[in-house]
Amino acid sequence: MFRDLRAVDVLAAGQRIRELVRRTPLVRSAPLSEIAGGDVYLKLENEQITGSFKLRGALNAIGSLPPDVRERGIVASSAGNHGLGIAYAARYYEVAATIFVPENAPKVKRDGITALGATIDTTQPHYDAAMSAAKAFAAERGATYVNPCLGAPLLAGQGTVALEILSDLPDLAALVVNVGGGGLLGGCGSLVRRVAPSVRIVGVQSVNTAAMARSMEAGRVVEIENVPTLAEGLAGQIDDEALDIGREALDEIQTLTEDEIAHTIAWIWRTHGARVEGAGAVSAGAVLYHKLPSLPTPAALVVSGGNIDVARFDQLVERGSWSV
Repeated sequence: MFRDLRAVDVLAAGQRIRELVRRTPLVRSAPLSEIAGGDVYLKLENEQITGSFKLRGALNAIGSLPPDVRERGIVASSAGNHGLGIAYAARYYEVAATIFVPENAPKVKRDGITALGATIDTTQPHYDAAMSAAKAFAAERGATYVNPCLGAPLLAGQGTVALEILSDLPDLAALVVNVGGGGLLGGCGSLVRRVAPSVRIVGVQSVNTAAMARSMEAGRVVEIENVPTLAEGLAGQIDDEALDIGREALDEIQTLTEDEIAHTIAWIWRTHGARVEGAGAVSAGAVLYHKLPSLPTPAALVVSGGNIDVARFDQLVERGSWSV
């Protein structure tokens, strides 16, 4: 799929969703620039309408479906942000949506999905179980399942993040993205590899969600445990298709501990006044914690989302640490 996705597909997605999404800021971080020895910018997708980049792929995926297919309903599985994007897009296109999220999904994400009018199922213990239940539900109902990380229209929509970055920063030398199932990486990588092949693409995960990192190291899909993490947006297994995205798109992948993520969330708030969730913080954390000593600049770090429960955020800002 990654090899088949063309730059023109991302450009078409950009045209389709341009009036439906927010063009998010690309802001220079002076402290991270000092660490990297060159200009480092934050792409603030936490300021997107639904609080994350996931809205882009959701709008393009649903918008690409024929009307009669949309009318049969949309089903998705999500750690929360994809569900918010799907719920928003389904409301815009006036179609029914059912979202399966883990029982421990952040309240801010669950409440947001419900407020947008989608039906939510929270009966599954973790993300992979939610995905299995969603696929079975869609098959039974004859509805369309929209994968949170795969599918050409979805990837093309996510790729519009890189489209905006390259438009604002045409001399981009490195792109740092958070990596879960590979949707953001696949979309952005498909554009960057074709129009700016010299750009170094770096992925970042948490140690507790390192399915891609461990699979890349092993040369095959490696199953990981479902354990608590601040970066729940990166949780879950990957498959061969996602691993193929990693192989084709990544030059490097790094991981952060939970404490490093916790400190980065607090640091971003204190330094830049931006409220970000764990998955959204890892790209900045990779520079902050000197995981990328040879990062080419100018570099853009995707701050992928900002949907974090208030109580958890306040705890992290106050203490700078996290416990289960």
